[in-house]
Amino acid sequence: MKWLCIVAGILLILAIPTGWPYGYYILLRWFIFISSIITAVGFYSSKLNSWVLIFGALAFIFNPLFPLYLNKSTWIPLDLIGAFLFFIAAYSIKKK
Repeated sequence: MKWLCIVAGILLILAIPTGWPYGYYILLRWFIFISSIITAVGFYSSKLNSWVLIFGALAFIFNPLFPLYLNKSTWIPLDLIGAFLFFIAAYSIKKK
């Protein structure tokens, strides 16, 4: 779980500079969506319910099935916040 959060955070940081092909952002949406759900389930099993809501919201924002279409200037802070949350989560999930 820790490596998944670290990879998700790195991918979100890499999304900030412009110049990536559109396919990268599609892949990013899917990866962050799935990673957010997996992380939320990990926090749920650790009984950290506020983190479950945070990663549920992150999954909603990066949802590839019903995507939010936002400007690049709006995505930059969302990417930074998401990366920060994933990096924190990498060291916060308790093992059973």
